[in-house]
Amino acid sequence: MRVVGFRENLPVEDAECLVDAELPVPRPQGRDLLVRVQAVSVNPVDVKERQGRETQGELRVLGYDAAGIVEAAGSQVGLFAPGDEVYYAGSIGRPGSNAEFQLVDERIVGRKPYILDFAEAAAMPLTAITAWETLHGKFRLTKDSGGTLVVVGAAGGVGSMVLQLARRQCPDLTLVGTASRAESREWAEAMGAHHVVDHRGDLAAAVRAVAPDGVDYVFSPYSEGNVDAYAEMLKPGGQITAIDDPKALDIRGLKAKSLTWHWESMFTRPLFAPHDTTQHDLLNVVAELVDGQQVRSTMTRRLGPISAATLREAHALVEGSGMVGKVVVAGW
Repeated sequence: MRVVGFRENLPVEDAECLVDAELPVPRPQGRDLLVRVQAVSVNPVDVKERQGRETQGELRVLGYDAAGIVEAAGSQVGLFAPGDEVYYAGSIGRPGSNAEFQLVDERIVGRKPYILDFAEAAAMPLTAITAWETLHGKFRLTKDSGGTLVVVGAAGGVGSMVLQLARRQCPDLTLVGTASRAESREWAEAMGAHHVVDHRGDLAAAVRAVAPDGVDYVFSPYSEGNVDAYAEMLKPGGQITAIDDPKALDIRGLKAKSLTWHWESMFTRPLFAPHDTTQHDLLNVVAELVDGQQVRSTMTRRLGPISAATLREAHALVEGSGMVGKVVVAGW
């Protein structure tokens, strides 16, 4: 089968940072599905892995968002059958989706939304899981929750899903997105933000201008350098959920207001709780929301075919600072 992987930690400008290769088609066992991959999307985790993961010269296959068709199933599979159309983010502990065929545990797989094509669906799993686990797992928000949530980087992939899910599932929650360009401001508003403020300059002052009494929750994909601003804008007892990997982070300034700092990684369940079906269940709920036209795909760029050259282009887009929504690579 054709795959795209890397053997060295090289910059995206280097033609060898991602390479085309051939590997044997794996065989599913136990709860694994063998999925014929139709489309993948690229996330910041792909870039981080390509830039920093040790390989010892071995080929490593990236890809943590995919949509495809179940080709075969292990003997213990009970949630899907060959021919089913699925979408999923997978696990960082296994070979990724930049391959014609991929093994993935059925317990972290959802049925593909009916109204989306494979490319549109591939944009959604990782960000939908991250957003859901942030809103419901970390902040414990429900349909009756109120208050104000600040979504930093609201036009990004995860920010887009946080806004959409929060707007639909927590109707009394006020949503403040941050964005710095006209295009990203318009996107954040389309995703559900009630207010959009500029995150350049004095972030706390910008948020206080629309929420003078302070806010209750902050979603943070860019934490380094922002902790003091978060401490200023949050009400006592407020909460922050971060998804990034800051090189240095001093959170002592949060203590005076008894603020809570959460970490969110959607790979935690696949890595440490493999029997948990939460991600399967939530992806199915998101598919229902999509089919009911309450949530939309965040795909804004569609490239193809799936190859080293095209994935390098996608990685370059993600590494840049101007990406709105998600970039997807589809077709072989």
